[in-house]
Amino acid sequence: QVQLVESGGGSVQSGGSLRLSCIVSGAPLSDSCVGWLRSAPGKEREAVARILSNGVTIYKESMKGRFTISRDVALNTVYLQMDNLSPADSAVYYCAARTGYCQGWTFDIWGQGTQVTVSP
Repeated sequence: QVQLVESGGGSVQSGGSLRLSCIVSGAPLSDSCVGWLRSAPGKEREAVARILSNGVTIYKESMKGRFTISRDVALNTVYLQMDNLSPADSAVYYCAARTGYCQGWTFDIWGQGTQVTVSP
């Protein structure tokens, strides 16, 4: 059974940075599509980035430049580096996955989420 555990959220001032981590258990990253999505109050859930089983990265257009998704295959962990954060980035960030190939932003397994709060 695949499980995801996120960490790294917290509070930061505008312009600051955070790095989120998602430990994947139950499936190797080489056979998994893993993504980051976020959900803010009153807004629809929004895709951020995903990393394919072969390591190729794909970003939501509006997230390019400030967000970087990466992975450590040895640790079976996926990261989301977030730079130059603004209050608009405040949300619960979710790690999500599906085994095998990515199918757009559709995922079968979800983590518990980690809160990111950016103050002005």
